Amino acid sequence: MKRLIECVPNFSEGRDPAKVEALVNVMSAVPGVYVLDREMDADHNRCVITLAGEPDAVGEAAILGAGKAMELIDMNVHTGAHPRVGATDVVPFIPVDGVTIEDCVALARRVGNEIWKRHRIPIFFYEAAATRPDRVNLENVRRGQYEGLREELKKNHDRQPDVGEPKLHPTAGVTVVGARKFLVAYNVNLNTSDISIANKIAKAIRFSNGGLRYVKSMGVELKARNLAQVSINLTDYEQTPMHRVYAMVKREAERYGVTPVGSEIVGLVPKRAIEMAADYFLQLENFSPAQVFENKLAAALSGTALPETQEGTLAKLARPFLDAIAEPTATPGGGSASAFAAALAAALGQMVAGLSRKKKSQAAHVDKLSEHLDALRKEADALAEAIDQDAASYGAVMAAFKLPQGDAMETQQREDAIQNATRGATEVPLRVAERTVALFERLKQLDAIIAASMQSDLLVARLMASAGAQGAIANVEINLDGLKDQTFVAATRAKVASLRDKLAEVPQAQSGGR
Repeated sequence: MKRLIECVPNFSEGRDPAKVEALVNVMSAVPGVYVLDREMDADHNRCVITLAGEPDAVGEAAILGAGKAMELIDMNVHTGAHPRVGATDVVPFIPVDGVTIEDCVALARRVGNEIWKRHRIPIFFYEAAATRPDRVNLENVRRGQYEGLREELKKNHDRQPDVGEPKLHPTAGVTVVGARKFLVAYNVNLNTSDISIANKIAKAIRFSNGGLRYVKSMGVELKARNLAQVSINLTDYEQTPMHRVYAMVKREAERYGVTPVGSEIVGLVPKRAIEMAADYFLQLENFSPAQVFENKLAAALSGTALPETQEGTLAKLARPFLDAIAEPTATPGGGSASAFAAALAAALGQMVAGLSRKKKSQAAHVDKLSEHLDALRKEADALAEAIDQDAASYGAVMAAFKLPQGDAMETQQREDAIQNATRGATEVPLRVAERTVALFERLKQLDAIIAASMQSDLLVARLMASAGAQGAIANVEINLDGLKDQTFVAATRAKVASLRDKLAEVPQAQSGGR
């Protein structure tokens, strides 16, 4: 299987096309590396180049890019609106296909050490590759920017780099290398040049100040356009999608008498992110990613597409999982079935909310229905992932029981492994139960705002959620009996009791369903 990663090095040069071209040329010359995109911004004085390819090839390209940037960029004379600490400011590696985030962490560490070895540029590691909790967030590493870090390294031992000498490279500064999920760089421009307004909006929406989860933001002055910008990084666009961020920026802007005059994406964006925004803003009836031509074509070429109108298609979709459950094997079992029931409940809730918001009778509730629809999509995805997580956690328990128990050391190691695996197999269904009880309550909130014709579907969704939650709780309780950590057992039993109380109301059928 082909192994693919993405790398998005950010260089402190956005005004000289010749220098950017030189950076692109040196990196694209590595066999197996593809330059997918380049973005230059004169106000930020920064360029973002998107690479993709095999991990080792992309890693080598990033090392060569850092060397070329060291030749071309002098940080002592660099100015720009965007925070920066080096000529090659940040180098993130992102898994795409056949590669895990752990693989990208290992690659980031190798690349960081090699940049120091070849170019004598000190290295900090961030995000998943961070060696210290306080360096996970990039803004902590870049605090004070190039000039501030230069002074702090002279006296503050805590700010020393992870690799290299405790001082900046004379012209290239330092480089921050890491591994992370796909990030969407998304900026919203305002019809004002007042940077203080952009800063206030950025503070309101970013997670570190109590705003939206997975959002990092700051205000930027675009002098060339006489505009202020809210510059945003979305670290998980599926959990916090672009349209939700835009809506909050717009709402906050209204408080100061300004409005967005446009938004932009820096670099590349996953197709899924655009599909989510299109569905939300256009309120497309019965929209599915399967309606996107490229998705349909890719499925057909890969042999995974099913004829939409062929009789029995739905049964064919369900059969593989049903067959897997029916097999005389320990996994998938009751825990996976419980997660599947909960995921079905969330999916059915999506249908109910999605169809209801298309009806004229529910026009007053469109915004609220859209919010629920967004949340239900996330729950369905998380609960679907729990199907495999539950099977894997129980597989770990079975593997622990198969460990040798010859001498006293082996016996103790086996017992420790059994306890750790059993605790893991308890925590997975507990998370499923907690999510599903919250889902059960969310579905109840839909009752007052959905179309009357959707009542029976909502009832089925709540019944499925109740069954999924109770099944997950049963799996929690059976695992608790095998645990010796009584503090954990007591705390978990208390959580279970609270969850049961929330499930006490039994949904009842109402007239008017379809």
